[in-house]
Amino acid sequence: MTSLLRNAFLARHSARLLASLTLGLTLVCGQALAEPNAELPAPPAATATSETPAPGAQPDGTPEAATEATSEQPAAEAVEAVEAASDAGIAHDLSPWGMYQNADIVVKAVMIGLILASILTWTVWIAKSYELLSAKRRLRRELAALKEARTLNEAGDKIRNAACISHVLVEDAREEVKLSANTREKEGIKERVSFRLERLVAASGRQMSQGTGVLATIGSTAPFVGLFGTVWGIMNSFIGIAKSQTTNLAVVAPGIAEALLATAMGLVAAIPAVVIYNVFARSIAGYKAQVADASAQVLLLVSRDLDHLPSERQAPHIAKVG
Repeated sequence: MTSLLRNAFLARHSARLLASLTLGLTLVCGQALAEPNAELPAPPAATATSETPAPGAQPDGTPEAATEATSEQPAAEAVEAVEAASDAGIAHDLSPWGMYQNADIVVKAVMIGLILASILTWTVWIAKSYELLSAKRRLRRELAALKEARTLNEAGDKIRNAACISHVLVEDAREEVKLSANTREKEGIKERVSFRLERLVAASGRQMSQGTGVLATIGSTAPFVGLFGTVWGIMNSFIGIAKSQTTNLAVVAPGIAEALLATAMGLVAAIPAVVIYNVFARSIAGYKAQVADASAQVLLLVSRDLDHLPSERQAPHIAKVG
C-alpha cells in the first residue's frame, strides 16, 4: 500500500516536472526565433530608380499631389477671374449719372446733345404756350369790339393798339378803301380788300408758327441720334469682350447699359417734342380761325360802308334835233 502511494506520488511529481521543462524549452525557442527577425534590416522604400511607382505617384513619376495642384490651378484662376468680374460689376455705378461718367466720349456727346434738345423743347413749349394763350384772349376781346362797331372808322377808333391783329386788319382795309375812292365799281373794292385781308390772315398764322419747326426736327431726329449712341456703345462693349477674352455678363453689362441709356434719352427728347408739336398745330389752327373771323367782320364793315355811300347822279342825255 505504501509502495503504491509512493509510486503515484513520484509519477505525479515527474509529470509536473516534465511539463515545467517543456514550457521552459518552448519559451527559449520562441525567443531564439524572434531575435534573428529583429536583427534583419527593413526593406528599402521605393527609390527613383525602381520601376514600380510609389503609391502616391503617377505612372510617369510625377507625384499625385503635384498633379492635382496642376489640374486645379486653371480652375482656381477661372474662379478668381469670375469673382473679380463680379466684384467689378457690383462696384460699377449703374445709376444714370454713373453710367454717363463711365460712358465713351462719343456717347457722352450724344447724351449732352439730347439733353440740350430736351431743354429746347420745353423752353419752346413754355414760350409758345404763353404767346398763344395771350393772343387768343386778346383776339376774343377784339372780335367782340368789331361786332359792336357799325362802321369801319368806328372800329378803328375802338381798336387803337398797333400790336393787335384786328387793328392791322382795319387799317389795311381803310387804306384800300381810300386808294379806291375814285372807283365806281364796289365789287372790285370788296375783292381787293378781301385779298389783302386773306394775306394778313396767312401772315399771322406763319408768324405764330415760328419756333414750332424745331419741335418737328427734334421729334424726327432724336431717336436716330440716340440709336447712334447705342450702336457706338455696344461696339465698344464687344471690343472689351474681345480684349478681356471673357463672356461674363458682369463684364459687358455696364457698357451695354450705358449704350441703352442713349436710346432712352433719345426717346425722352423725341416723344414730348412730337406731342407738343401736334398740340401747337391744333392751337395755331384755332388761332388762324379766330383771325379769319376778325377778317370777315372787317370785310362786313367795308361792305356796309360802301353800301351807305351816295350813288352818283347820271347826267341827262341831250339829244340834238336837226
